[in-house]
Amino acid sequence: QVQLVESGGGLVQAGDSLRLSCAASGRTPFSTLAMGWFRQAPGKEREFVAAISVTSAAYYADSVKDRFTISRDNTKNTVYLQMVNLEPDDTAVYYCARSRLPYATYATRNYDYWGQGTQVTVSS
Repeated sequence: QVQLVESGGGLVQAGDSLRLSCAASGRTPFSTLAMGWFRQAPGKEREFVAAISVTSAAYYADSVKDRFTISRDNTKNTVYLQMVNLEPDDTAVYYCARSRLPYATYATRNYDYWGQGTQVTVSS
């Protein structure tokens, strides 16, 4: 059974920073699969934010490039999303997901396990 548990969300002001964490557990070694972050704002579709491959190659949505950084610590089975200069449009529930593949990808169909989500709210 794979479990992904996100943490680190909260209410911040525009321009602030947050770091999200996602702790993974399961039989498949964490280091062998890519991980991703997605988000869903009220009334909108879930959208890709960032992904990281097994070699730590990162891939970002254009809307967060240069503001968000994804990283992973295979010794802790954890993936992180460092977010700086947050904007009100970043307000959403953020989900961590485990890919079926070793390389980073934006397509939700390539992710087979999802966390429960953590709320990020950015006030103006």
